[in-house]
Amino acid sequence: MALYLGCPIWSFKGWVGNFYPNGTKPTDFLLEYARRLTAIEGNTTFYAIPAPKTVESWIRQTPQTFRFCPKIPKAISHNGKLSGYEDRALGFIEVMRPLASRLGPMFLQLPPSYSPKLTDDLAKFMEAWPREIPLGVEVRHLDWFDPPHHENLNELLAGHSMARVTIDTRPIRSLAGDKILAGSAYESLLEAREKKPDVPVFMERTANFMFLRFIGHPRLEHNLEFINEWVDFIAPQIKQGADAFIFCHTPDNLMAPEICREFHRRIAAQTDISPLPWDTIKPDIPQQPGLF
Repeated sequence: MALYLGCPIWSFKGWVGNFYPNGTKPTDFLLEYARRLTAIEGNTTFYAIPAPKTVESWIRQTPQTFRFCPKIPKAISHNGKLSGYEDRALGFIEVMRPLASRLGPMFLQLPPSYSPKLTDDLAKFMEAWPREIPLGVEVRHLDWFDPPHHENLNELLAGHSMARVTIDTRPIRSLAGDKILAGSAYESLLEAREKKPDVPVFMERTANFMFLRFIGHPRLEHNLEFINEWVDFIAPQIKQGADAFIFCHTPDNLMAPEICREFHRRIAAQTDISPLPWDTIKPDIPQQPGLF
């Protein structure tokens, strides 16, 4: 039973001077990231499979307790059907295997066009997936959220010990705080509303781990209502022995680490979890105030 927290990226210059120490070089971003958070949502693998030497560099820069959660490449997931791409998926797993203990759940993000009519196709893909590699599945076609498809998918996932990935975009759907945002932050919020899926949110677990993608508002206070709902669900699941993987986004990602920290604070108040590495760091140089 553990809580893993992270963001969708680690290479973000906007974090230098607040989340990262002043003067941090891009080559050290992952090292500094892993000193503070415990997991990363591997979105880069959706676009390109990393070279072995890249995976080796990830290993060198992170502790064994860190978790990489790679997204299955779109060359596998976004071709209409999954059938015929099982071998490519297995090849991708082999590229990731050197991560060993650092390899967390992978996740399969299916496009909005992938409907429950393709349930048999999804089931065949699941059958081919190695049991020892945890997998989360994110669906976006709205029919998956209606009965009986919602229940059928959960049963299918549970039968393979796979998690149903939840993407919660409610914080950016709310108009709260819009008037106090200015410039690029507001433009990023509008862009995120257009790009991120507006799907129902169900708090449920189909495996021995949970996988939440939380799309937060640029102002922390406008996330708290939704964070509290998740904390009240997740803390008891951790007490029951489940692992929880929570990945926090914001439209410009500037606030994403602070949302992670808020999740940790509130879950730690309800159950016994390991300290967040970030909270054990004593700054040795002045930090730029005011960004969070």
